[in-house]
Amino acid sequence: MPLLAGLVSHVSRRPRRANINNKEPPAMTEPVTTADIQLIQKILPHRYPFLLVDKVHSINGTTSAVGIKNVTMNEPHFQGHFPGNPIMPGVTIVEAMAQTTAVMVGASLGLTDGNLLVYFMAIDGCKFRRKVVPGDVLEMHVETTRGKPGGKVWRFKGVATVDGEMAAEAEFTAMMDMQG
Repeated sequence: MPLLAGLVSHVSRRPRRANINNKEPPAMTEPVTTADIQLIQKILPHRYPFLLVDKVHSINGTTSAVGIKNVTMNEPHFQGHFPGNPIMPGVTIVEAMAQTTAVMVGASLGLTDGNLLVYFMAIDGCKFRRKVVPGDVLEMHVETTRGKPGGKVWRFKGVATVDGEMAAEAEFTAMMDMQG
């Protein structure tokens, strides 16, 4: 039999690694609206000292959510940032917003097996407006601006506040990757 251009049925293909693009989200009986620390740890691979979200509430599918970070003096970055004048580093505020989005997406899609990895691809328009210090309760208000279940690249907008006052804002692009 002659080979036809484009015919590759004779070539064995390596099975593709499972990822969020070809994995159907499990059917859920009720939408998840809140994620406590136990659920957060089932979704995110992060652990202390880099787990920066204590709770996520007001989860509205993959559209929006609010994360909470109780800022304490016990966090290791305060030892050097800055001695005698502890201020939460801005990059950790942005990371807390990103972790909130990962929890929102993971909880909404039922991805609680710890295999969801989220990678920054871009951070845009990042601005810091006020100090975040031990004793503050940091709220991360996040929303999806582009992305859908099954998609790999998502875009988010985040605003972090303390007592209703903006501490930071950023837009970021992330890649959702299922391991396993």
